[in-house]
Amino acid sequence: MKDSTKSPESGITRRLFLAATAGTIASASLLSDAVAQGAPRVLRFSDHEPLGGMRTRFLKDVLFPAIERESNGRLKIEDHWNGEIAAAYDGLGAVSAGKTTDIATVVPEYTAKEMPLHQIFKSFPTGPSGGRQVDFFRRVDAEVPTFAAELEKNNIVQLFFATGYPVAFYSTEPLAALDGLKGGKWRSASFWHLDFLRNAGATPVTMHWGPEVYDALKAKTLDGLMVNVDSGYMLKVHEAAPNVLVSKDLWLGHVYIVAINKSVWDGLTQEDRDAIRRAGETSYASLGSVMDASFEAQLDELRKAGSTVRVLDSEEPRRWAEATRYKDAQASWAKDQAGKGTSDAATVIDQVAAIMNDMEG
Repeated sequence: MKDSTKSPESGITRRLFLAATAGTIASASLLSDAVAQGAPRVLRFSDHEPLGGMRTRFLKDVLFPAIERESNGRLKIEDHWNGEIAAAYDGLGAVSAGKTTDIATVVPEYTAKEMPLHQIFKSFPTGPSGGRQVDFFRRVDAEVPTFAAELEKNNIVQLFFATGYPVAFYSTEPLAALDGLKGGKWRSASFWHLDFLRNAGATPVTMHWGPEVYDALKAKTLDGLMVNVDSGYMLKVHEAAPNVLVSKDLWLGHVYIVAINKSVWDGLTQEDRDAIRRAGETSYASLGSVMDASFEAQLDELRKAGSTVRVLDSEEPRRWAEATRYKDAQASWAKDQAGKGTSDAATVIDQVAAIMNDMEG
């Protein structure tokens, strides 16, 4: 199981979420004219995560009400969570077929064969956070049409996206800086991150995501874990590896695509398609602030649990990026993809890198 599909569900996170999104949720009175128009068009939505974390609550409390509001009640989202319709690895297949769900959260990392170019996002060790991260992905969508084409090949259209928390390093022993990874055994799931660890002098370890990770850390057969900060917290690895290094600049590159079946999308009226697009625009406006507030709440939770949390200074992520030799990893991957028929991988990497460099500059 991949690591990026959990979110903290503590009370403080919930309160901060509601504060950050105050004013974006429409009252029922704004939809009163829907009754006069007859029954709304119901769109069934599937998500693999339980409802309660930052990302899922944002969809439930912000995006979906915005769709209903902007369509004047003509559209209604019937939401299903926690893999009730499709598990994480089945999300793409379910929405592509369009038999069990109209809309679903699709995680490209789980479908690397079907969505090879979407793997590029995780190939960067650093990147923008919060609102600038939202701006980055929106610029990519606008300036690199290859990604939309890849979705279309899978019979889906992107309606919205969300992203994960930044990367954190959980260590069993005190860790003064990231160069302390050298010689240690560090677990990660992403093939990109395994290369990063190896290039930085650590021994990368693959291991199923579950209690065995916690057990290995507790037994000290594993020295540390490279993972998005919330996944580590949810598995309680901080109890066995309480020394945490983190930074908003430590890029995860994990994108959650809210996708609609293309035939369903094409079957909507232009008025309703425009309404969904407007709902996305208004929702993106508050997404960055929600991400920032939730991240700070997560660090507070770790500290309250007894972890030693150090936020890296601005230069440390840059030095980490150099140590990972990520450009070499990208070049090797692009060559491999060309051999598999994805001939434009190197070109798309360059296009994404240009936007990334501009956003970080």
